[in-house]
Amino acid sequence: MAKVVQKITLSASRDIPFNRLVLSQSNVRRLKAGVSIEDLAGDIARRGLLQSLNVRPVLDAEGAETGMFEIPAGGRRYRALERLVKQKRLARTAPIPCIVRDPTVEISAEEDSLAENIQRVALHPLDQFRAFKVLRDQGAGEEEIAARFFVTPAVVKQRLRLASVSEKLLGIYAEDGMTLDQLMAFTITTDHARQEQVWEALQQSYDKEPYLIRRQLTESAVRASDRRARFVGLDAYRAAGGAVLRDLFEEDNGGWLQDMALLDRLATEKLAAEAEKIAGEGWKWIEVAVDFRYGHVGHLRRLDGVVGELAPGEQATFDALTAEQVKLESEYEGADELPDEVDTRLGEIEEALAALESRPVRYEPAEIARAGVFVSIDADGRLAVDRGYVRPEDGPMQVGSEDLQEGETGGAAETAFATPAQRTVITIGGDQPEDGDDDTIKPLPERLVSELTAHRTLALRDAVASNSQVALTALLHKLCLDTFQHSAPGACLEASVRHVFFPAQSADLKDSPSAKAVADRHEAWKAELPKEEDALWDWLAALDDSRRVALLAHCVSFGVNALYEKGDRYGGPGVSAHGVQQRIAQADRLARAVGLDMVEAGWRPTVDNYLGRVTKPRILEAVREAKGDQAAQLIDHLKKTEMAKEAERLLDGTGWLPEPLRLADSADMPDTPADPAEELPAFLAGGEGGVAADESEPRPIAAE
Repeated sequence: MAKVVQKITLSASRDIPFNRLVLSQSNVRRLKAGVSIEDLAGDIARRGLLQSLNVRPVLDAEGAETGMFEIPAGGRRYRALERLVKQKRLARTAPIPCIVRDPTVEISAEEDSLAENIQRVALHPLDQFRAFKVLRDQGAGEEEIAARFFVTPAVVKQRLRLASVSEKLLGIYAEDGMTLDQLMAFTITTDHARQEQVWEALQQSYDKEPYLIRRQLTESAVRASDRRARFVGLDAYRAAGGAVLRDLFEEDNGGWLQDMALLDRLATEKLAAEAEKIAGEGWKWIEVAVDFRYGHVGHLRRLDGVVGELAPGEQATFDALTAEQVKLESEYEGADELPDEVDTRLGEIEEALAALESRPVRYEPAEIARAGVFVSIDADGRLAVDRGYVRPEDGPMQVGSEDLQEGETGGAAETAFATPAQRTVITIGGDQPEDGDDDTIKPLPERLVSELTAHRTLALRDAVASNSQVALTALLHKLCLDTFQHSAPGACLEASVRHVFFPAQSADLKDSPSAKAVADRHEAWKAELPKEEDALWDWLAALDDSRRVALLAHCVSFGVNALYEKGDRYGGPGVSAHGVQQRIAQADRLARAVGLDMVEAGWRPTVDNYLGRVTKPRILEAVREAKGDQAAQLIDHLKKTEMAKEAERLLDGTGWLPEPLRLADSADMPDTPADPAEELPAFLAGGEGGVAADESEPRPIAAE
């Protein structure tokens, strides 16, 4: 006999006057959540009640209906309707659509209330995006959509931004093949082919974090914080047709500029325009570049200009600001944190004082006519103008009395300056970083070692200048070698300090903490030294011992040369391979004496200064040494570009250093090698294939 299927009877629906409805104590919702009652009331007033209330008859003691109905499910809707009644926007007897439950059913009111709240499923973000898109296509603006659904305009923009993602990736997300955070990361670009390419590449990776997606999608773009972008300005870049990638889901600090060629052209054009203005001052030459190498002015002579005095009104302002600064700093000297208004005011005072102190330097017209200017962009994206440099060939000419014009009085030789009436020569250019790649463990490229040791040399100079005892020992060591082991004919004293320049250097050398410390110290001493050579001896003699040894340490530091360079094994004019080995050994001894730590000196491995310049095995070796085998395994499947970027993130804060920058033990670097074949440092000796094939010969530097 077939089983009879029992038919389901649904609860009846009817309109019940509002004043016959009351809230039930069986409603399980106790805490406020979601859209506010006021917003819900506004929505009901606009579009009406979209969902009926679930009600049950209120029974008296005998079980008879009283004509009143309680609401176990739909309390927020009831309170919203109640607010409309109080605002007299809804009549107290207005009919309210209700589903009336049979009071005799076995299911309790609490269960109904719980079921209505739990079985509710939130709208999928993709469905929300598509619904917002339909409304926008119907003519509604982002602000209007946000107001209608009680979300912020930013949420609407974010959801609509999902339209920039490939339909293929949207389908993968809809099938739970990727997370919402991953999908949002793809919205940073509208290039669907590139989005799909990055997603396919990620399938071979253990790491599919959103930050990695963003990094790969922006690897060919320039951050808005780049000095060129800040100098040109985003408005000018956009006006020229440049596109900017923005991330609506993460803090992007202005985004990424996609057209690097356009950015470089705009930066160069703006620099050239500034150079044309400066040319009106009468300079002989102007060199223009986004950035200049560290030490680019080392072979030039700096003119001694005259800084203009402050006008009486400016001096009064300067004194008042200084007094206010001292007062504020003394008042809050012991405070853990400055009040916002005080911090802001101190910043304003510092800017005003800096503007008053940075007065233009005046030069003689005859000097301007034979000198030049460097125009570039500083690290903060501001125009940097460095005036008053004279090339050796443009220096003063000595003429005797026999060269004087007829009718002029003769006498001792005097200095004549050439002041040709010619147009300023403007040169536009700049250094480009080198790049290379390799697939096997090989010795570090010689140019890279030269760049790394340039960083180390600067840091070592800074350390020596701060340690007068070591500087004095180093100088005495040099003097003793000259005195007891070498002859020095033709001079009263052959001891000297020769400023060593860096033919191979990375782009970040000039902005390193060591470079800035050395430059600041040098300028401070230079400002104190008398300009006339005859007065120098008396000035030095008057110095107290502490300042004298400090100045000695500073001068000695400029002779520090810890650079690696390719030695001449065949007795040529350059430094020999043995000499390079001796130099490195002595540099290590000096570094140990001053306790040099390149991590504390501010060096850290980046894609530009190391990781992008070595082979993949070298990158993995660095990560393995700093973070262990597991970290290295996470990136060993990546291509070199992505591997280098990931390694930079993993190595950040670990204190890892490449071999040329490590502090060697004294036993590791003997003063005299036992075998000429062992003269090269360990990080350059051996290895299959020798030095990287694309490495050019380094330019020679002066022998010791």
